[in-house]
Amino acid sequence: MSWLRKALVHFALSRSNEALVKASGGEARTVRGMTLDPRFQFVEAQARQRAVSWDRMTVDKLREQTEAGSELFGGKAVSGVRVEKQYVTGRSHSVPTRLYLPTVRDNSAAMLVYFHFGGGVIGSLDTCHRFCSMVAKEAGAPVMSVDYRLAPEYKFPVGLEDCIAAYQWAVDNAARFGAPVGRAAVGGDSMGGNFAAIIAQEFRKTKPPVLQLLIYPGVDFTSETPSMNDFADAWPLTAETVDYFMKQYLPEKADPSDPRISPLRAHDLRGLAPALVYTAGFDMLLDQGAQYADRLKEAGVKTSYHCFESLPHGFVAFPAASPAAEAANRRIASETAVALKGNR
Repeated sequence: MSWLRKALVHFALSRSNEALVKASGGEARTVRGMTLDPRFQFVEAQARQRAVSWDRMTVDKLREQTEAGSELFGGKAVSGVRVEKQYVTGRSHSVPTRLYLPTVRDNSAAMLVYFHFGGGVIGSLDTCHRFCSMVAKEAGAPVMSVDYRLAPEYKFPVGLEDCIAAYQWAVDNAARFGAPVGRAAVGGDSMGGNFAAIIAQEFRKTKPPVLQLLIYPGVDFTSETPSMNDFADAWPLTAETVDYFMKQYLPEKADPSDPRISPLRAHDLRGLAPALVYTAGFDMLLDQGAQYADRLKEAGVKTSYHCFESLPHGFVAFPAASPAAEAANRRIASETAVALKGNR
């Protein structure tokens, strides 16, 4: 991406809210009493004008678009955090990860293992790079971001198994990086939140995480809640996108109601790790994220829930698109830091 295009986009977004709304159809986008951030409304309008029809879409093209968006709106680098490569041995694959090691450490803070967004099809270590840096610095804790394998090259459960291997490695090696022995947290956004929720369920009795951080998580592949319809055309996660992801991610005979695919469908949520659950207002996954938070609370799990009503799905990857997204990322990083230190 050229510096000129990047500069022009950010110049366009620097206009007043009124000017951005006018350039995006003339009226503020309001659904369910929530109003979309004017900068994201402008981005959404531009994306619709440049949309590639789904009959011509390829996985490579979708990945290219995602990485370009992350480069454009990913934000400035965070100081005071060193980054290292680390490979984790899985069942049949050496899983690449990126370790974020803060200059100033807090030895009480647990290690966080983080999984990026993307429907199991797109996304990368770069799409959550700044957020992981923010958490590491704020908490004084090591953060491991996992480069799990993607579909359709590697369908379910390969990506999940990579994430499980990374979590187990983090629990066993946390002390090497100044974190409490044998303790780690899991977290992720969208599909990463799906993986985090599943791992929290699967390891509740053996190596339970100290925290599950779920940001606009996809926890029910069978969901028919109102938000699936109300925000079916909301950028960047549309109904067509979700359908495309599922066709790529799931094998033919997979049961989408399986709790290892849809953790909301698990019958018993008792005894799970404390949870921080965040949703976005303009997001098809809004209702299922809120439902999961409610079910956790009903099961006696210590749970904090907040909806960022003016933001769209994927805002973790786009902090430079809007001050509201940056503020949301900072709030989540701050609250995660407190939780990792055991002071919730």
